[in-house]
Amino acid sequence: MKCTFDIHFFISLHVAYGYPRWMDAIRTLAKFHRVDPKSVGLEGFGKPTGFYDRQIATFTAVSKSQAQAVDVDTKIPVGELPHFSDMVRFFSKKDTQPRDRSTLVHGDYKIDNLIFHKTEPRVIGILDWEMATIGHPLSDFCNLTSPFYLGGADQASDKFKPGATPGLPTREDCLRLYTEVAGWDPTPEILWGDAFFAFRSSVIMQGIAARYALRQASSARAHEYAKMMRPFALQAWERVQKVQEKERAKGKL
Repeated sequence: MKCTFDIHFFISLHVAYGYPRWMDAIRTLAKFHRVDPKSVGLEGFGKPTGFYDRQIATFTAVSKSQAQAVDVDTKIPVGELPHFSDMVRFFSKKDTQPRDRSTLVHGDYKIDNLIFHKTEPRVIGILDWEMATIGHPLSDFCNLTSPFYLGGADQASDKFKPGATPGLPTREDCLRLYTEVAGWDPTPEILWGDAFFAFRSSVIMQGIAARYALRQASSARAHEYAKMMRPFALQAWERVQKVQEKERAKGKL
C-alpha cells in the first residue's frame, strides 16, 4: 500500500495553493468524472458496479495481514485497528452504502498530485495514475477535500476550518462547484464517504506501522506516522457513528 507523504509538507501544499487553484482542482476533477469511459475506449478499465464492495474486501484483507506484523525488537504485534470489525460490518451494509455510480476515478486525486500552470491558476497535468479505475466518484472527492475534515499531526487540519486561513475555500464552496460541473451532488452521501476515507487512511497508517515494526519503512518519520494508526481509526469510528445516528433519525421520521 503506497504511502510516502510527509504530513507537514502535505498540509503546506494545500494551504499554499489558495482559492483559485483549489477551485480549478475541483473543476478539473468534476470534468474528469463526466467523461464516459466508453467514449474514450476505457469501458473495460474496471467493473461498472460494486466499487466500494471491492474496496472493503481489499482493505479488510490488507489490514488483517498488517495486524500480524511483529516488532523486531519488542516482539509486540501491530494489532487490529480499533472497532475494525464493526466498521467493516457497517461499510458492507448495502442499504447505507452510496448509490452505485460508474465513472473514471483517479484513486489518489489530491493537490500534490496536480501540476498547475506557472502563472495561471489552472491545472495542466495530473500525476500518479497507478490506482485509477472505473469506480465511484465520491471516493476522489473525499480524497481531495480530506484536509477539511480529517485531522492529522499537530492539529494541522485547524488551518482548514472556515476563516482560519485567508484565501482557502470552504468545503461547502468545493461541494457547490463540484455539483455544478459534475452534474450530481455528493452532499447526501458525503458523511459515508468521509467515514470510509478515514477508515481507508487508518489502514494506510497501519501499513506504515507494520513496515516500521519490520524495520522496512523508508521514511525517517515512519514511527511518528505509525502512532497515527489508532487516532485515524477512532476518527473513522466516530464518523461511522454519525452516519448511524443520521440513519436512525431518518427512520423515526
